[in-house]
Amino acid sequence: MGKKDKKKGSGAAKTAAKTEKKANLKLKKELVAKGEEDFDTLLAKFAAEDAALNTVKEEVVSPPGRRSCFTLTPHPSQDQLILFGGEYFNGSKTMMYNDLFLYHIKHDRWVQVLGPHSPPPRSGHQAVAVARGGGQLWIFGGEFSSVTQSHFYHFKDLWVFHLSENKWEKVTAGGGPSARSGHRMTALGNQLLVFGGFHDNGIHFRYHNDLYLFSLDDRKWTKLAVVGNGPCPRSGCLLTPVPNGGVLLGGGYSKETAKKDEEKGVTHTDMFLLTPEKHDKSGNRWKWQSVRQSGVRPSPRCGASLAAGTGERAYIFGGVYDQEDEDDDEGGLKGTFYNDLFLLDLKKVAWHTGGTLEVVEEHGSGCSRDKALCWIVFLYASRVTCLLNKGFCLTVSGKKGESEKKNRRKKKDHGEEESDEEMEEKMESLKVAEEAKKKVVSDDGVFTVTVGPSSSAGGQASSNQTNTGVSYPEVFVPPPRMNAGVAVKRGTLYLYGGMFEDNHKQLTLNDFYALDLNKLDEWRIIIPLDAADFEWFESEDEDNNEDSDDDDDDDDDDDDDDKEEEEDNGDEMEVETNDMEIE
Repeated sequence: MGKKDKKKGSGAAKTAAKTEKKANLKLKKELVAKGEEDFDTLLAKFAAEDAALNTVKEEVVSPPGRRSCFTLTPHPSQDQLILFGGEYFNGSKTMMYNDLFLYHIKHDRWVQVLGPHSPPPRSGHQAVAVARGGGQLWIFGGEFSSVTQSHFYHFKDLWVFHLSENKWEKVTAGGGPSARSGHRMTALGNQLLVFGGFHDNGIHFRYHNDLYLFSLDDRKWTKLAVVGNGPCPRSGCLLTPVPNGGVLLGGGYSKETAKKDEEKGVTHTDMFLLTPEKHDKSGNRWKWQSVRQSGVRPSPRCGASLAAGTGERAYIFGGVYDQEDEDDDEGGLKGTFYNDLFLLDLKKVAWHTGGTLEVVEEHGSGCSRDKALCWIVFLYASRVTCLLNKGFCLTVSGKKGESEKKNRRKKKDHGEEESDEEMEEKMESLKVAEEAKKKVVSDDGVFTVTVGPSSSAGGQASSNQTNTGVSYPEVFVPPPRMNAGVAVKRGTLYLYGGMFEDNHKQLTLNDFYALDLNKLDEWRIIIPLDAADFEWFESEDEDNNEDSDDDDDDDDDDDDDDKEEEEDNGDEMEVETNDMEIE
């Protein structure tokens, strides 16, 4: 029976391999028919160009170009950020990158590292930096797109960049994850943990929920044996280590086949905790368990960016929620983009948010934002929240939407916790709101850029003041986006690039911001958004659609003119008739 089962499994594997080979041959033929080079040819060209680089060199350069789906990683020991890879689509063609930049924070300087034996261009990969060996940047997986984004190639390779030597090394280790992108990877001690992701070759797609550990000591992959009810297959989820040695996973995106040849996207909002089994000495047995999230959770979204902070905190910025566009006959998606920043308490698995300016409760006198110890900090859209240990809750700037709930928890005087409902009722009764004034400095129809605080005649930052006497400054917030790069270094959150959609246009960004997580006073603009420099080439279909829309508008205008003319003639006829009756 054992041999029979083994032979059957081997046959299934061979069949799958043949199917994959046929699919790849079909893709090659389609690419040739479109005048595009197949992936093997492109990768061979890249390898030849890479081989021409004999030495490693560093060049001080301008900031990286517009891109999304790249990685921005804090250097494990130096005051630097590491940016690698990504993609850029301008409506006509796709550019894939494999460039590596070091951002020197103190000097506000970008340095590009050029050298041989580097990974092929990719996006949707994962990168993790560790301190061992003088500093290492580990990169796994990702995807390579054809110029027209009609076909994709997925990687399953593992690379390490030795930061002390500026040298790339391809790591060969069998038994690892299959080719994929959109997966998540994090460091756990002397190991790398990889979860999920997807593979889509244009013919069929597959999402994963498998788990692999890679040992940095012996450089071997191990597929984990996991028990418990864990997450369903997905990509683009949030993944971060927690204090007890486990990993917290939440959200993500996947597709499913609803009907024949009809795909449906699913945005996940659940959360799970992965922990090693207590009595397992091998280190390969782990357990999933569902986690109840407290606080005000982010709205459903995907493409949000996570950065692990200090003090058992993680920060999540932006994202998009896609819905089917009812006005699109071809079943397209319409996305709602976000620019809110959430703080996730990793110990309590609690989300923190805010909205209007409100004083929840104040114990004693002299409790101020400057004097009290700030134990939870959070920035949400155009609002800054600071929850203080003496019970004073201050939210600065911005008007809260009616649909947004305030759901914080707070200690009662006798030490017991108030329920979310009690807290919400108290906050509603004490709520004081005032719309923050903002100065519009740019409005090009895509983004409305505001700045604050502005200077008054006396040279002080202007502020708004409520009837409670509490003043708060104007706050600038970066525009909405998805697939941006975020990283925390020395108490500062950095945000770079990403992508935003304006109807059918995919506008890629290269702006750069910093937020001091200790002060939370303002987003510092390192590279401003230049909306006038967006590049987008309309496809023939889009041109035809716009021409059709223009024709429809012209027809509507003609109909309106004819209607107005008829109405005018009707008025004249009525007047003449009345005149005749009078006579």
